[in-house]
Amino acid sequence: MAPTPTAKGTVPFRGHETWYRVTGQPGQGRPALVVLHGGPGSTHDYLIGLADFAERGWPVVHYDQLGNGGSTHLPDADPGFWVPELFLDELDNLLNRLGIADDYILFGQSWGGMLAARHASDRPAGLRGLVIANAPASYRLWLSEMDVLRAQLPPGVDETLRRHEAAGTTDSEEYLQAMLVFYGRHVCRIDPWPRELMASYMETWTDPTVYRTMNGPNEFHVIGSLRDWSVIDCLPRIDVPTLVLSGRHDEATPVTVRPFEELIPGARWEILENSSHSPHLEEPERFYEVLGAFLDSVGANGARTTTVSGG
Repeated sequence: MAPTPTAKGTVPFRGHETWYRVTGQPGQGRPALVVLHGGPGSTHDYLIGLADFAERGWPVVHYDQLGNGGSTHLPDADPGFWVPELFLDELDNLLNRLGIADDYILFGQSWGGMLAARHASDRPAGLRGLVIANAPASYRLWLSEMDVLRAQLPPGVDETLRRHEAAGTTDSEEYLQAMLVFYGRHVCRIDPWPRELMASYMETWTDPTVYRTMNGPNEFHVIGSLRDWSVIDCLPRIDVPTLVLSGRHDEATPVTVRPFEELIPGARWEILENSSHSPHLEEPERFYEVLGAFLDSVGANGARTTTVSGG
Protein backbone atom coordinates (compact mmCIF):
# COMPACT_ATOMS: atom_id res chain seq x y z
CA MET A 1 0.00 0.00 0.00
CA ALA A 2 1.30 3.43 -0.93
CA PRO A 3 1.99 5.78 2.00
CA THR A 4 -0.72 8.31 2.78
CA PRO A 5 0.37 11.71 1.43
CA THR A 6 1.05 14.41 4.02
CA ALA A 7 1.41 18.12 3.36
CA LYS A 8 2.56 20.74 5.85
CA GLY A 9 2.77 24.49 5.58
CA THR A 10 1.37 27.80 6.74
CA VAL A 11 -1.36 30.11 5.53
CA PRO A 12 -1.35 33.89 6.11
CA PHE A 13 -3.79 35.29 8.62
CA ARG A 14 -3.95 38.98 9.58
CA GLY A 15 -0.25 39.48 9.00
CA HIS A 16 0.64 36.29 10.89
CA GLU A 17 0.87 32.60 9.98
CA THR A 18 -1.30 29.59 10.84
CA TRP A 19 0.55 26.27 10.67
CA TYR A 20 -1.31 23.26 9.24
CA ARG A 21 -0.83 19.62 8.33
CA VAL A 22 -3.03 17.75 5.83
CA THR A 23 -2.95 13.95 5.83
CA GLY A 24 -4.61 12.42 2.78
CA GLN A 25 -5.99 14.07 -0.31
CA PRO A 26 -8.96 16.48 -0.02
CA GLY A 27 -11.49 16.56 -2.82
CA GLN A 28 -11.50 12.81 -3.44
CA GLY A 29 -15.07 12.13 -2.38
CA ARG A 30 -15.13 12.40 1.39
CA PRO A 31 -15.24 15.59 3.49
CA ALA A 32 -12.06 16.74 5.20
CA LEU A 33 -11.93 16.10 8.94
CA VAL A 34 -10.68 19.34 10.50
CA VAL A 35 -9.26 18.95 14.02
CA LEU A 36 -9.53 21.82 16.53
CA HIS A 37 -7.27 21.36 19.54
CA GLY A 38 -7.95 22.48 23.08
CA GLY A 39 -6.40 25.00 25.41
CA PRO A 40 -6.83 27.64 24.28
CA GLY A 41 -3.12 27.78 23.74
CA SER A 42 -2.36 24.09 23.25
CA THR A 43 -1.19 22.48 19.98
CA HIS A 44 -2.29 19.76 17.57
CA ASP A 45 0.28 17.21 18.81
CA TYR A 46 -1.91 15.34 21.31
CA LEU A 47 -4.56 14.77 18.63
CA ILE A 48 -2.19 13.60 15.88
CA GLY A 49 -3.58 10.07 16.09
CA LEU A 50 -6.70 11.22 14.26
CA ALA A 51 -4.56 11.30 11.12
CA ASP A 52 -5.18 7.54 10.98
CA PHE A 53 -8.60 8.29 9.52
CA ALA A 54 -6.84 9.32 6.30
CA GLU A 55 -6.18 5.62 5.73
CA ARG A 56 -9.96 5.13 5.72
CA GLY A 57 -10.42 7.78 3.05
CA TRP A 58 -11.00 10.84 5.23
CA PRO A 59 -8.49 13.64 4.60
CA VAL A 60 -7.47 14.97 8.02
CA VAL A 61 -6.45 18.57 8.71
CA HIS A 62 -4.56 19.46 11.88
CA TYR A 63 -3.50 23.00 12.68
CA ASP A 64 -1.99 25.00 15.52
CA GLN A 65 -4.15 27.91 16.57
CA LEU A 66 -2.47 31.31 16.51
CA GLY A 67 -0.08 31.89 19.40
CA ASN A 68 1.33 28.38 19.80
CA GLY A 69 3.11 25.51 18.10
CA GLY A 70 4.09 26.12 14.50
CA SER A 71 1.88 29.20 14.16
CA THR A 72 3.00 32.75 14.92
CA HIS A 73 3.72 33.38 18.59
CA LEU A 74 2.68 36.77 19.96
CA PRO A 75 3.87 36.95 23.57
CA ASP A 76 3.60 40.74 23.65
CA ALA A 77 0.08 41.02 22.22
CA ASP A 78 -2.46 42.98 24.24
CA PRO A 79 -4.60 40.63 26.33
CA GLY A 80 -7.65 41.98 24.49
CA PHE A 81 -6.26 40.49 21.27
CA TRP A 82 -7.02 36.96 22.46
CA VAL A 83 -10.78 36.55 22.05
CA PRO A 84 -12.91 33.68 20.66
CA GLU A 85 -13.75 35.71 17.55
CA LEU A 86 -10.07 35.73 16.60
CA PHE A 87 -9.97 31.95 16.49
CA LEU A 88 -13.31 31.70 14.67
CA ASP A 89 -11.93 34.02 11.99
CA GLU A 90 -8.72 31.99 11.87
CA LEU A 91 -10.71 28.80 11.29
CA ASP A 92 -12.72 30.40 8.48
CA ASN A 93 -9.50 31.64 6.89
CA LEU A 94 -7.89 28.20 7.09
CA LEU A 95 -10.90 26.46 5.51
CA ASN A 96 -10.92 28.93 2.64
CA ARG A 97 -7.16 28.96 2.09
CA LEU A 98 -7.03 25.15 1.97
CA GLY A 99 -10.00 25.03 -0.39
CA ILE A 100 -12.13 22.79 1.84
CA ALA A 101 -14.78 25.27 3.00
CA ASP A 102 -17.38 23.59 0.80
CA ASP A 103 -17.00 20.07 2.26
CA TYR A 104 -15.72 19.40 5.77
CA ILE A 105 -16.44 17.91 9.20
CA LEU A 106 -15.25 19.52 12.43
CA PHE A 107 -13.75 17.61 15.35
CA GLY A 108 -13.27 19.91 18.34
CA GLN A 109 -11.70 18.75 21.60
CA SER A 110 -12.13 20.63 24.91
CA TRP A 111 -11.91 24.40 24.11
CA GLY A 112 -11.82 23.32 20.47
CA GLY A 113 -15.23 21.70 20.95
CA MET A 114 -16.73 24.98 22.09
CA LEU A 115 -15.08 26.76 19.16
CA ALA A 116 -16.44 24.15 16.74
CA ALA A 117 -19.96 24.45 18.16
CA ARG A 118 -19.91 28.21 17.83
CA HIS A 119 -18.68 27.90 14.24
CA ALA A 120 -21.38 25.35 13.42
CA SER A 121 -24.11 27.59 14.84
CA ASP A 122 -23.57 29.98 11.92
CA ARG A 123 -24.69 27.15 9.61
CA PRO A 124 -21.80 27.27 7.13
CA ALA A 125 -22.89 25.71 3.86
CA GLY A 126 -19.98 23.27 3.59
CA LEU A 127 -20.17 21.80 7.09
CA ARG A 128 -21.31 18.16 6.94
CA GLY A 129 -20.94 17.02 10.54
CA LEU A 130 -19.73 18.03 14.00
CA VAL A 131 -17.91 16.16 16.78
CA ILE A 132 -17.70 17.83 20.19
CA ALA A 133 -15.25 15.96 22.42
CA ASN A 134 -14.64 16.53 26.13
CA ALA A 135 -15.95 20.09 26.01
CA PRO A 136 -18.08 22.12 28.41
CA ALA A 137 -20.96 24.15 27.02
CA SER A 138 -20.06 27.07 29.30
CA TYR A 139 -17.21 28.07 31.56
CA ARG A 140 -19.57 28.93 34.37
CA LEU A 141 -20.75 25.32 34.41
CA TRP A 142 -17.13 24.22 34.17
CA LEU A 143 -16.08 26.30 37.17
CA SER A 144 -19.00 25.07 39.24
CA GLU A 145 -18.09 21.47 38.47
CA MET A 146 -14.40 22.09 39.21
CA ASP A 147 -15.43 22.77 42.80
CA VAL A 148 -17.22 19.42 42.87
CA LEU A 149 -14.20 17.54 41.52
CA ARG A 150 -11.74 19.37 43.74
CA ALA A 151 -13.75 18.45 46.82
CA GLN A 152 -13.26 14.78 45.90
CA LEU A 153 -9.45 14.97 45.78
CA PRO A 154 -7.43 13.21 48.51
CA PRO A 155 -7.35 14.99 51.90
CA GLY A 156 -5.26 18.14 51.91
CA VAL A 157 -4.83 18.48 48.14
CA ASP A 158 -7.52 21.06 47.54
CA GLU A 159 -6.49 22.97 50.65
CA THR A 160 -2.96 23.22 49.25
CA LEU A 161 -4.28 24.38 45.89
CA ARG A 162 -6.51 27.05 47.40
CA ARG A 163 -3.80 28.34 49.69
CA HIS A 164 -1.49 29.00 46.76
CA GLU A 165 -4.29 30.41 44.61
CA ALA A 166 -5.15 32.90 47.33
CA ALA A 167 -1.47 33.84 47.74
CA GLY A 168 -0.85 34.11 43.99
CA THR A 169 1.88 31.45 44.17
CA THR A 170 0.50 29.06 41.55
CA ASP A 171 4.00 28.73 40.03
CA SER A 172 5.34 27.02 43.15
CA GLU A 173 6.49 23.39 43.13
CA GLU A 174 4.04 22.47 45.88
CA TYR A 175 1.14 23.81 43.83
CA LEU A 176 2.36 21.96 40.73
CA GLN A 177 2.49 18.64 42.57
CA ALA A 178 -1.02 19.13 43.96
CA MET A 179 -2.24 20.14 40.50
CA LEU A 180 -0.88 16.91 39.02
CA VAL A 181 -3.09 14.90 41.37
CA PHE A 182 -6.13 16.46 39.71
CA TYR A 183 -4.64 16.01 36.21
CA GLY A 184 -3.94 12.32 36.89
CA ARG A 185 -7.59 11.78 37.74
CA HIS A 186 -9.43 13.98 35.28
CA VAL A 187 -7.14 14.97 32.36
CA CYS A 188 -5.35 11.72 31.46
CA ARG A 189 -5.30 8.58 33.60
CA ILE A 190 -2.35 6.99 31.78
CA ASP A 191 0.89 7.05 33.78
CA PRO A 192 3.24 8.21 32.39
CA TRP A 193 1.43 10.46 29.96
CA PRO A 194 1.74 9.53 26.26
CA ARG A 195 4.45 11.32 24.29
CA GLU A 196 2.00 13.25 22.11
CA LEU A 197 0.16 14.64 25.13
CA MET A 198 3.43 15.67 26.76
CA ALA A 199 4.44 17.40 23.52
CA SER A 200 1.37 19.65 23.64
CA TYR A 201 1.75 20.20 27.38
CA MET A 202 5.37 21.29 26.97
CA GLU A 203 4.46 23.66 24.11
CA THR A 204 1.91 25.35 26.36
CA TRP A 205 4.39 25.44 29.24
CA THR A 206 7.05 27.03 27.01
CA ASP A 207 4.71 29.76 25.78
CA PRO A 208 1.69 30.10 28.08
CA THR A 209 0.59 33.47 26.65
CA VAL A 210 -2.75 32.36 25.20
CA TYR A 211 -3.58 29.80 27.88
CA ARG A 212 -2.90 32.08 30.81
CA THR A 213 -4.65 35.07 29.24
CA MET A 214 -7.83 33.26 28.24
CA ASN A 215 -7.94 30.39 30.75
CA GLY A 216 -5.64 30.84 33.73
CA PRO A 217 -2.85 28.88 35.41
CA ASN A 218 -4.49 25.47 34.95
CA GLU A 219 -7.64 23.52 34.06
CA PHE A 220 -9.52 24.07 37.29
CA HIS A 221 -8.54 27.63 38.23
CA VAL A 222 -10.07 29.57 35.34
CA ILE A 223 -9.51 33.27 35.99
CA GLY A 224 -8.85 34.38 32.41
CA SER A 225 -11.04 36.15 29.88
CA LEU A 226 -13.06 32.99 29.10
CA ARG A 227 -14.37 32.58 32.63
CA ASP A 228 -17.87 33.74 31.61
CA TRP A 229 -17.88 32.49 28.01
CA SER A 230 -20.66 30.14 26.88
CA VAL A 231 -21.98 28.62 23.65
CA ILE A 232 -25.27 27.44 25.15
CA ASP A 233 -27.42 30.10 23.49
CA CYS A 234 -26.22 29.19 20.01
CA LEU A 235 -26.60 25.41 20.24
CA PRO A 236 -30.20 25.15 18.95
CA ARG A 237 -29.07 26.69 15.64
CA ILE A 238 -26.72 23.81 14.82
CA ASP A 239 -28.25 21.79 11.99
CA VAL A 240 -25.72 19.08 11.08
CA PRO A 241 -25.31 15.55 12.47
CA THR A 242 -23.55 15.91 15.81
CA LEU A 243 -21.67 13.44 17.99
CA VAL A 244 -20.81 14.41 21.57
CA LEU A 245 -18.04 12.51 23.37
CA SER A 246 -16.84 12.56 26.96
CA GLY A 247 -15.13 10.30 29.49
CA ARG A 248 -16.67 8.89 32.64
CA HIS A 249 -13.88 10.52 34.71
CA ASP A 250 -13.67 13.64 32.53
CA GLU A 251 -13.06 17.09 33.95
CA ALA A 252 -15.80 17.98 31.47
CA THR A 253 -18.43 16.39 33.71
CA PRO A 254 -21.92 15.36 32.53
CA VAL A 255 -23.33 18.59 33.95
CA THR A 256 -21.06 20.63 31.65
CA VAL A 257 -21.66 18.43 28.58
CA ARG A 258 -25.41 17.81 28.81
CA PRO A 259 -26.50 21.08 27.11
CA PHE A 260 -24.97 19.84 23.86
CA GLU A 261 -27.19 16.77 23.86
CA GLU A 262 -30.28 18.61 25.03
CA LEU A 263 -30.05 21.66 22.74
CA ILE A 264 -28.47 20.46 19.49
CA PRO A 265 -31.23 18.82 17.44
CA GLY A 266 -30.55 15.10 17.04
CA ALA A 267 -27.20 15.12 18.86
CA ARG A 268 -25.95 11.75 20.16
CA TRP A 269 -23.83 11.58 23.31
CA GLU A 270 -21.39 8.75 23.97
CA ILE A 271 -19.60 8.42 27.33
CA LEU A 272 -16.41 6.35 27.30
CA GLU A 273 -16.39 4.47 30.57
CA ASN A 274 -12.63 4.05 31.06
CA SER A 275 -11.53 7.56 30.11
CA SER A 276 -11.15 11.04 31.52
CA HIS A 277 -10.39 14.07 29.32
CA SER A 278 -8.33 12.16 26.72
CA PRO A 279 -10.34 9.13 25.53
CA HIS A 280 -8.54 9.10 22.18
CA LEU A 281 -5.43 8.17 24.19
CA GLU A 282 -6.95 6.39 27.20
CA GLU A 283 -9.47 4.22 25.36
CA PRO A 284 -8.38 4.37 21.71
CA GLU A 285 -10.07 1.22 20.43
CA ARG A 286 -13.51 2.30 21.62
CA PHE A 287 -12.90 5.92 20.67
CA TYR A 288 -11.96 5.11 17.08
CA GLU A 289 -14.85 2.68 16.80
CA VAL A 290 -17.40 5.31 17.86
CA LEU A 291 -15.89 8.14 15.83
CA GLY A 292 -15.43 5.92 12.78
CA ALA A 293 -19.07 4.83 12.85
CA PHE A 294 -20.18 8.47 13.06
CA LEU A 295 -17.98 9.52 10.15
CA ASP A 296 -19.27 6.64 8.06
CA SER A 297 -22.85 7.66 8.83
CA VAL A 298 -22.13 11.24 7.77
CA GLY A 299 -20.51 10.02 4.57
CA ALA A 300 -23.48 7.79 3.85
CA ASN A 301 -25.94 10.63 4.40
CA GLY A 302 -24.13 12.89 1.97
CA ALA A 303 -25.48 16.42 1.96
CA ARG A 304 -26.48 18.21 5.14
CA THR A 305 -30.02 18.06 6.45
CA THR A 306 -32.32 20.55 4.74
CA THR A 307 -33.65 23.18 7.11
CA VAL A 308 -35.83 26.24 6.84
CA SER A 309 -33.58 29.28 6.48
CA GLY A 310 -33.76 32.17 8.89
CA GLY A 311 -34.53 29.98 11.90
